[in-house]
Amino acid sequence: MMAIDRDLQRFRDVVRGRVRRDLRRWMGQSELFGKKGDEIVSIPLPQIDLPRLRYGKNQKGGVGQGEGEAGAEAGQPGDGQGPAGEGTAEHMLEVELTVDELAAILGEELELPRIEPKGGAGVDSQKARYTSISRRGPESLRHGKRTFKEALKRQIASGSYDPRRPSIIPVRDDRRYRAPVLEPEPYARAAVLYMMDVSGSMGSEQKAIVRNEVFWIDAWLRRHYEGFEARFLIHDAEAREVDRETFFRVREAGGTAISSAYELAAKIIDDDYPSDVWNIYPFHFSDGDNLGQKDNETSVRIVREKLMPRVNQFGYAQTESAYGSGRFFQVLAEAFADDDRVVLTRVPNRDAILDSIRTLLGRGL
Repeated sequence: MMAIDRDLQRFRDVVRGRVRRDLRRWMGQSELFGKKGDEIVSIPLPQIDLPRLRYGKNQKGGVGQGEGEAGAEAGQPGDGQGPAGEGTAEHMLEVELTVDELAAILGEELELPRIEPKGGAGVDSQKARYTSISRRGPESLRHGKRTFKEALKRQIASGSYDPRRPSIIPVRDDRRYRAPVLEPEPYARAAVLYMMDVSGSMGSEQKAIVRNEVFWIDAWLRRHYEGFEARFLIHDAEAREVDRETFFRVREAGGTAISSAYELAAKIIDDDYPSDVWNIYPFHFSDGDNLGQKDNETSVRIVREKLMPRVNQFGYAQTESAYGSGRFFQVLAEAFADDDRVVLTRVPNRDAILDSIRTLLGRGL
């Protein structure tokens, strides 16, 4: 490895360490959602040890405050006077990390266990395995042993092979090449349903917390499944499915009926994701303010009867709102006290996102 490559790798390791150290703060940054394209996330970092830049003290004031008459021609580069500076300046360095790299840092920091997929596996992909032999192919895939074997067989059959002076010279017809055979490649599938309360009691800060947490959960799960599908649901008094972009931008208000989201989630699972093939993870995010005790009971019944028999884990994360009682957290805690597949967490502010994700994903799902 060249010296410059080692320096670059060292620099990236320093950057990763800085991001990891400040991960709790970065997880609350809304800018993480600002860049599209190839899913590159741009994280601004304060200037770190390398390189170190030094700037001189400004003896003449700010821009346009030096000596000279109005209308005088500006000096050319290098015309300045005065000694080299001794001061230092703090600058910003923009470092690009892929979503996959961020998810890896998240897993390292939280010491998350690797997910072991449960249930069945899909067989929708094919992988080329070079287990066959062909008479034609690129020279890079020529099979040396089989080529010389064919040459030896030909020379023995023609009587031109002399065991006292063995000399095997392949001709074109002797050449053999490794050839691919397409074989079914099973892989685990995951269906993730993100449900977000967008009722009037969920303010902009609560929604921002939810979106940040969903981003990181989604990044982590995508690392573990080749076959990954995410569905996005929002609800107030009624639930509806939206696309990813709408989920991260929507601003709505209204009453709250949590059961509507669970009913829609159950229907989507029944229609599209048989549990013998898919690993299914519903995550619900709300401030816990629901329509009333009747809807609390309906929601619990749907989770117990329609969701839990089909899903790997049900996750509920509750933000804090200035409105409402936030009673639903306790409702779920009491109803599913004996089911460790129902995982509950509170997210009072952005600093709590890290701990909430550790709770939701810390069992390896």
